Amino acid sequence: MKKKNLFALLMTSILLILAGCSSQDNTSSKKVQITSTPTLFFHGGGSSYHAEEHMVDAAKKAGVTKSVIRAEVSKTGKVTLVGTWPKNSKNPICEVNYENNRQLDFNKHGDCATNVVKALQKKYGIKKINMVGHSLGNISIIYYMLQNGNKKNMPQIQKQVDIAGHFAGLDFDGIPNSIKQPKGMKLNSNGKPNKMNSTYKQMTEVRSIYAKKHVKVLNIIGDIGNGSDGRVDNKSSLSLQYLVGDGNSTYRILKINGKNVQHSKLHENVQVDKALIKFLWNK
Repeated sequence: MKKKNLFALLMTSILLILAGCSSQDNTSSKKVQITSTPTLFFHGGGSSYHAEEHMVDAAKKAGVTKSVIRAEVSKTGKVTLVGTWPKNSKNPICEVNYENNRQLDFNKHGDCATNVVKALQKKYGIKKINMVGHSLGNISIIYYMLQNGNKKNMPQIQKQVDIAGHFAGLDFDGIPNSIKQPKGMKLNSNGKPNKMNSTYKQMTEVRSIYAKKHVKVLNIIGDIGNGSDGRVDNKSSLSLQYLVGDGNSTYRILKINGKNVQHSKLHENVQVDKALIKFLWNK
């Protein structure tokens, strides 16, 4: 009897220990629920999340948020989140960093942006997002919308800020025709190019999605005085209007002249900081 009682006691103790471990594991795997709308920042070609830091620091100094994390995206599209948003974070920000920062297959930008949002959704249960892009980073926004705009299970864009975008193409030497700006390209009053490369034609498929979603869009453009920001033709940037909907009453253009309006300086421009803070967070 004593042996049976001792065995029963040992089994009970083991079961209690296992139950305690199981309870502890369940607690640690719970989501940190974020109800405030997060904002994702996407850097340009050949760049990194460091290009986003000036704008993010300006937001922090303005009292918009204290919660900033980073999403590291490998060359294969795997996402690693660095840092943690505390529970009940106000206007949390995610700085996105692409290891492959010269990817010219625009569909893969959409894949990577989708992976980032899925990682945030899994960990924080987010339901809505804002996005900010500079240069090539704008492609992540358009292609995220193209791939996910009609998916009810994916967080939808509420507001987007596009800075120095090259939607209708670039006119650099040595780039593929698929992303090259056609010679003699002009825009009509709705921002529609008279000539389109293959990637812009693909992007026009997003028009029907924007028409239904009523996304608020701020398009920021730098002009050094020659109709470009020194690297991107303003016409290419302005062709965003046709993509987001020529009848979109929430589409706004901000053209900046003066100091720090060159392509690579716009993400460090005080006017840009103030404009996106006011647009995104009404500050």
